[in-house]
Amino acid sequence: MSTKKASPYRKGEVALERAFSKLGLGSRTQAREWILGGRVRVNGKPVRNPLAGVRPETARIEVDGELREKPATRTVLFHKPKGLVTTLRDEKGRPTIFSVLEDLPSGLMPVGRLDQHTSGLLLLTNDSRLGDWVLDPKHEVPRVYVAEVRGEATPERVGAMERGVDSEGERLSADRVGVLKVSGRESRLEIELCHGKNREVRRLCGAVGLEVVRLKRIRFGGLQLGDLPVGKWRELSQEELLSAFPGWMPR
Repeated sequence: MSTKKASPYRKGEVALERAFSKLGLGSRTQAREWILGGRVRVNGKPVRNPLAGVRPETARIEVDGELREKPATRTVLFHKPKGLVTTLRDEKGRPTIFSVLEDLPSGLMPVGRLDQHTSGLLLLTNDSRLGDWVLDPKHEVPRVYVAEVRGEATPERVGAMERGVDSEGERLSADRVGVLKVSGRESRLEIELCHGKNREVRRLCGAVGLEVVRLKRIRFGGLQLGDLPVGKWRELSQEELLSAFPGWMPR
């Protein structure tokens, strides 16, 4: 017997705080503060419940009497430096990607994450449909990383990573592992995955006795990091996105 709870929302509705995020009008945290503070009206009526159901495409949302309209969709490719966390704010006080992003268009949020010690290609967008599509496992969008590891990447270890290993109660596997450099002390690998489990590359390498000392994402779908300098970003055209993510169609 299914125990799945029925959604409290009608078809096409989402929580008001989520609608702000989906429309690129602000983060859920910001929206919740505005709503609870009595600053938000929906279709001319004040709403103080962040979980109230609304249809994002048709709702008329005002903050402090000012109509908030959905901005034009924008997506950027960012070369994330090592040492930053991929959040708007960090409860531990660690520096975030937004501390170095200069002149970033407002309302853009990261698509997935790179951990604090991983550098490389990160997407940010205000198009929630694109973000959801890219991260949906059924679309199998490839991510490619270059990992520098301590230890020798023997054929046995590489084969085990591709066949699958157990780590922390999960089965992990790489779609492809290429050996770029190998010695008894250290190796450099190119690892391709089509899913995004937490710290997957580090756990995958650790399960076969290889310690990751440096990790960089160089490709996401058909997008390449290329020679974009560390800490810099560039805007992506609709044509680039359609080419990079075959099957995705903007509304």
